[in-house]
Amino acid sequence: MSRIGKKPIPIPDGTTVTVDGRRVTAKGAHGTLGVTVGDTVSVEVKDGKIVVGNATGLKQHRNFHGLYRSLIHNIIVGVSAGFTRRLELVGVGYRASVAGKDLVLDVGYSSAKRLAIPDGVKASVEKNILITLWGIDKQVVGQFAADIRAVRPPEPYKGKGIRYENEVVRRKAGKAGAVGQGA
Repeated sequence: MSRIGKKPIPIPDGTTVTVDGRRVTAKGAHGTLGVTVGDTVSVEVKDGKIVVGNATGLKQHRNFHGLYRSLIHNIIVGVSAGFTRRLELVGVGYRASVAGKDLVLDVGYSSAKRLAIPDGVKASVEKNILITLWGIDKQVVGQFAADIRAVRPPEPYKGKGIRYENEVVRRKAGKAGAVGQGA
């Protein structure tokens, strides 16, 4: 049995979960999300908790057991509380702003980079260097954060770039110079 898959998922107050065949749907204060589970797992709602079981009992299906339990947990957390990702811009002159449905990044290129904010994601910018993303779908919020970071990933010499909040960037030593090399 999967270590993750065997943990029951508590259902928060104000959230309803329905299981219709292979489709698990959660409805909460922030919206509705659903996930379709494979036939290798069984899903039941018991005593205010969701229990995910390994329907086949086969060893190779253990990983699907944990995967589907995590996906169901993510939709429940998403509709009840939502997911937040924060990114920070590090570099002289780097700044961000929200213009309508676009996130505008001025990060050292000749022109500003415009990224369309996906549906279901709210973006805000504080102090021109701190981007906050919020949404109910963990995958969409995480992918958009990764797309923003990919515009200018942090570089190891000066540490400039876009990084996740509290991300540690390993720094490298620069060139030592041409000391001791004969002319």
